[in-house]
Amino acid sequence: MNIEIFRDYCVSKKCVSESFPFSKLPDALVFKVADKMFTVTYISTFDTIALKCDPDLIDELKAEYSAVGKPAYFDEKHWISVSIDGSVPDKKIFEWVDNSYNLVVSKFSKSIKGKYSL
Repeated sequence: MNIEIFRDYCVSKKCVSESFPFSKLPDALVFKVADKMFTVTYISTFDTIALKCDPDLIDELKAEYSAVGKPAYFDEKHWISVSIDGSVPDKKIFEWVDNSYNLVVSKFSKSIKGKYSL
């Protein structure tokens, strides 16, 4: 996988925006759904991505995939880091992106879901 494929997949989702919101991390590309982050990567290296994750799955994913670890800058109870080293199939990474997106959307109120047609 490369950053263009990853980016295209993320922005193809409904109501997704991308930005560089962190002045101290100028190459941190953040993807949000309705203004809530669901994934982050670094455009200069694209060696890892951070994903929101169901807390009940984090330990299982870490045990099954050596590329899954603790995220830098994010709460490890709700986020994972995935090394883009080829050890995790792209299909699985896209599944995790979907799960992250859906997890964020599931927390929205009915009014937010209605406002953004989610």
